Amino acid sequence: MIHLAPGDPTELIGSEDPTTIQSLEQVRKLYGLDQPLPVQYWNWLKRVVLLDFGRSFQPDGRPVIDKIAERLPVTLLLNLIEMVIILLIAIPIGVRSATHQYSTFDKVTTLFVFIGFATPDFWLAVLLQILFGSQFGWPISGLRHPMWEYLPFWRQQWDFISHLILPVTVATFGGLAGFSRYMRQSMLEVIRQDYIQSARAKGLDERTVIGKHALRNALLPIVTILGLSLPGLIGGSVIVETIFAIPGMGQLMVQSVFARDYPVIMGNLVIVAALTLGANLVADLTYSAIDPRIRVSRRGRR
Repeated sequence: MIHLAPGDPTELIGSEDPTTIQSLEQVRKLYGLDQPLPVQYWNWLKRVVLLDFGRSFQPDGRPVIDKIAERLPVTLLLNLIEMVIILLIAIPIGVRSATHQYSTFDKVTTLFVFIGFATPDFWLAVLLQILFGSQFGWPISGLRHPMWEYLPFWRQQWDFISHLILPVTVATFGGLAGFSRYMRQSMLEVIRQDYIQSARAKGLDERTVIGKHALRNALLPIVTILGLSLPGLIGGSVIVETIFAIPGMGQLMVQSVFARDYPVIMGNLVIVAALTLGANLVADLTYSAIDPRIRVSRRGRR
């Protein structure tokens, strides 16, 4: 599909160093772009099987896997922080909203959910940059201060954390709204079940009923959504990392698309697909830890 976009990577390469590469046709032949698309794709597949993603079309000509290896830890760290914050806040909000349905707290969180769903990430990012960057002097780009190496150890740690505050806030805002709503709906369905009413009839404390009997079953849909939400988190990283100039996979993807760097684009997509499959596998394994009945049913099938 990237080949359908206007523009040609050879034009950018040829304009970068016209003395080394004499013509665009020579460049196209050098990178195999003169071949039909099915042939290009087949050659790419044969290399990927050997974990060879090729070399970048950029003047540096670096291996794609090296470029991704530099950026991947940053994106994974950001997504891990975002997901931990979302779960730590969204689950209690959803549980309380479900157990106090139609209360003031429930109405306020419902309003927050609507605002979270309706707020574009790029608009919120620019708004926070203007407010906190211009008015309060907070860092609004990158992950480190230019003089980071010369700062004391504790100042280095605070500098890194302060650079993460605004990007993480933007990335978690929409996800927090969605997960809290999913948790609320899941908990509402669980607390209406007969076994919850039976636990209450036995005289168990409400905290025990909700925390021990209802919460574990209500978390199953959240685990499913968690596995499926990884592509969305990485997709959101494209916007956040670009606006805040964070050197992660999202920024690399944007730069590669603008440069028509096909090998880097395809390499990024393969990594994202692999992370998605891995997240779904972890979600399936987590089912058994949350609900022992799934382990029993699987053994019965065997």
